[in-house]
Amino acid sequence: MQSWGLTDKGCVRKMNQDAYEIRQLDRSTLLCVVCDGMGGAKSGNIASTLAVDVFAQEIQRTWTPNMEWDKADQILKNAVKLANFTVYDQANQFEEFSGMGTTLVAALVRGRRVSIVNVGDSRAYVINQKGIRQITRDHSVVQMMVDRGELTPEMAKVYPGKNLITRAVGTEMTVLCDIFRQELSKGDFLLLCSDGLSNLMDDQEILFEVVHGVNKERCCKRLLDIAVSRGSPDNVTSILVSV
Repeated sequence: MQSWGLTDKGCVRKMNQDAYEIRQLDRSTLLCVVCDGMGGAKSGNIASTLAVDVFAQEIQRTWTPNMEWDKADQILKNAVKLANFTVYDQANQFEEFSGMGTTLVAALVRGRRVSIVNVGDSRAYVINQKGIRQITRDHSVVQMMVDRGELTPEMAKVYPGKNLITRAVGTEMTVLCDIFRQELSKGDFLLLCSDGLSNLMDDQEILFEVVHGVNKERCCKRLLDIAVSRGSPDNVTSILVSV
């Protein structure tokens, strides 16, 4: 199992409000997390960095190498709960952090088994020679409109309110997260990314770069370079895992 990660502030933002971490929990288990902060120039980066740190530390604290995989989902949920409380608490203690929050998408990978958690519109994809599949479901206004049949997926990509999310870590005292389980096959890739990437590249472009790129170590850099070449108005972050 190999992994790579990269983040860039993009072409417009003065500060990078995305944060990510790749952490080897034991010889066979990897933790990956991406957060995309919000709340203005003063606090978006605080929310994302704080959420990544607290989330990863809580996973590290509770994880043991011989732990049954069935407990992975609950460990992820507990870590989201703690990250949410920590960001929410800081936002309420300090006026300059008021209203801050962050998306979160994370994956625990052991061998070919993956447990994924998400809040917001940062995404997880599984990619292989057969195609690309979005695993997570955006918690966003446009996704709700697509679900109700008010927008097509194509219309949603250019809808003015596509960045409005319906769930975030730290904006309320409690938050609901979604859990997804996957069984990967040899040759599969797991991609976690912020919407700074998914808003500027369609699924087929991401598929081509991941599957057909000669140098996998530079794949995240190629994805970010494409986003930047298109004017990337948002921060851009990606983590790629190969099994």
